Amino acid sequence: MRHPKIVIAGIGVALLAAAGGITAATTGTSAAAAPVAGHSSAAATVRTARVAVGGAIETILTTATGQPLYYYQPDTAAKSFVTGNLARLWPPLTSAAPAGMGVSGQLGVLNDVNGQQVTYNGHPLYTFIDDRAGQVTGQGVQNFFVATAGLAPITGGSAPASTASPAAPGNGYGY
Repeated sequence: MRHPKIVIAGIGVALLAAAGGITAATTGTSAAAAPVAGHSSAAATVRTARVAVGGAIETILTTATGQPLYYYQPDTAAKSFVTGNLARLWPPLTSAAPAGMGVSGQLGVLNDVNGQQVTYNGHPLYTFIDDRAGQVTGQGVQNFFVATAGLAPITGGSAPASTASPAAPGNGYGY
């Protein structure tokens, strides 16, 4: 006969896992390559939306839920420089199989320190913890810029500016 506390604990773990409350590591994945800040490796959809950016309406990239996506100017097509505390503020968008809706650029996956990070025209993509659906608050903060549908592909070692002009954030973020 099984011990009742073990059975109850097992049921609780199963319920949490079914509800998405537990993320299990996959075999062969190192801790350094695990996705950051709760983004999963499940399929992610990148779509476009018309949103105000620095006083102008721009067509930007968003998550399926409408949260704006950003690129980090120092990143390269082969490496994300967003790790540690920076990745907590700017969670990388990760997915093994990203899909696009209304995007004209190339979606891809960069296997790096952030796991399977979604890229657009070679730029690793991020969200910002202070943003909400349809609200861009991170433009120009810490070398992050909103990813637009017309974001030029990365060439060479650094990311070019987006089609949206980088505006001073004016939101008091000095970190």
